[in-house]
Amino acid sequence: MFEALSGRLSGVFDGLAKRGALSEADVMEAMREVRLAMLDADVALPVVKDFVNKVKERAVGAEVLESISPGQAVAKIVNDALIDALGGAGAVPLNLNAVPPVPVLMVGLQGSGKTTTSGKIALRLSTRERKKVLLASLDTQRPAAQLQLAQLAEQAHVASLPIVAGQTPVEIAQRAMDVGRREGYDVVVLDTAGRLSIDEALMEEVRQVRAVTQPAETLLVVDAMTGQDAVNTAKAFNDAVGVTGVVMTRMDGDARGGAALSMKAITGAPIKLTGSGEKLDALEEFHPERVAGRILGLGDIAGLVEKAADTLDHAEGERLAKKMMAGKFDLDDYASQIKQISKLGSISGIVGMLPGMGKIKEALGDKDLDTSVLKTHLAIISSMTKGERKTPAVIKASRKKRIAAGSGTSVQEVNKLLKQFDMMSSMMKRFNKLGMKGLMRQGMSALMPKGMGGGPPGGGRPFR
Repeated sequence: MFEALSGRLSGVFDGLAKRGALSEADVMEAMREVRLAMLDADVALPVVKDFVNKVKERAVGAEVLESISPGQAVAKIVNDALIDALGGAGAVPLNLNAVPPVPVLMVGLQGSGKTTTSGKIALRLSTRERKKVLLASLDTQRPAAQLQLAQLAEQAHVASLPIVAGQTPVEIAQRAMDVGRREGYDVVVLDTAGRLSIDEALMEEVRQVRAVTQPAETLLVVDAMTGQDAVNTAKAFNDAVGVTGVVMTRMDGDARGGAALSMKAITGAPIKLTGSGEKLDALEEFHPERVAGRILGLGDIAGLVEKAADTLDHAEGERLAKKMMAGKFDLDDYASQIKQISKLGSISGIVGMLPGMGKIKEALGDKDLDTSVLKTHLAIISSMTKGERKTPAVIKASRKKRIAAGSGTSVQEVNKLLKQFDMMSSMMKRFNKLGMKGLMRQGMSALMPKGMGGGPPGGGRPFR
């Protein structure tokens, strides 16, 4: 969602880097471009003014103008200012330091993803922090809202408060806390009703629930796609009922990112979590320094490593690595590898987390980051028999026709997969034969098929 802003800011810093020594006028011109880029990204005007003034103040100082690489010095100042605007370095964890059961109150407008986020938080607390969580729906306004939360609780393998028809939101909240105390729950997540717009009846309902539950956290759920409306919503809720933290949903959308940059400055409440997808595990802590890094094209390696640690099957990864090292990699293993890659999400998202890849991604365009070929390969492999997957050499013309028909592909696509797999298998076998020492001595070209840089003629020692 920060791609447009990232592109504009990268252009500004590239221009500064080319100039070598900077004058005060150069810095002022760059700040004008930064200001326009932030306004275009839908950042609130007061936030833009404050941001640009802070950067100007530091950027026209002697340490920048007389610096060996002034362009980089300005980029560093902008990076620091972005981190401050986003809430300061480091994620702000949920506050669960209270006597159990700890009440967590979920508030927000209808359609912001509040109920789904309640399920996501319950899953996160139960799996990561080993908390016993109770989900309770206080939404008596929206049809089937309570049933929806019960279904989410089932998916997350946590408990949900039994539905009793005719109770008011305050009565449901009191019952939830009573059950929480009696049955030894650590956390009670209270999902309140939303409205299509802010009204006094909604605020009064939230005030009453707050009064009877005394929540440790009042989390406002806002949709990042609504831009500045999300900031206005947050301000209204904060003024009326007080908000301790913000959860931004749909961070994987193509909104312009201004809401995230404006939220802390306008409301005073930090963004604690972000949602990027409908799946219950698609919830992440908000790290301002990582987001700033991605905006400025510095990547988010720490985030990528965390994502891999959370989503990938390490036992399966080790099994595949051993088979690859032994040169015994088959099509079943290749299918397993594709499934592992798919767990990380879109290739575009992964590329965006790598330093310096923003421009490459922009140059390639989304069409070249299309992962449909992996899905096609998976479909082809699924149409094979167990024997064919273990020994692809047995797949001749008649079998290829059957596999193509079964997977909804063409014989040419089946041939392409088998050719690629054959090349991969050959590389694995060469690696196994060479060993690590041999590979270091002869280089990566030793893994390539003959005629493609596979060592000197006759297979002798490489030329010195």
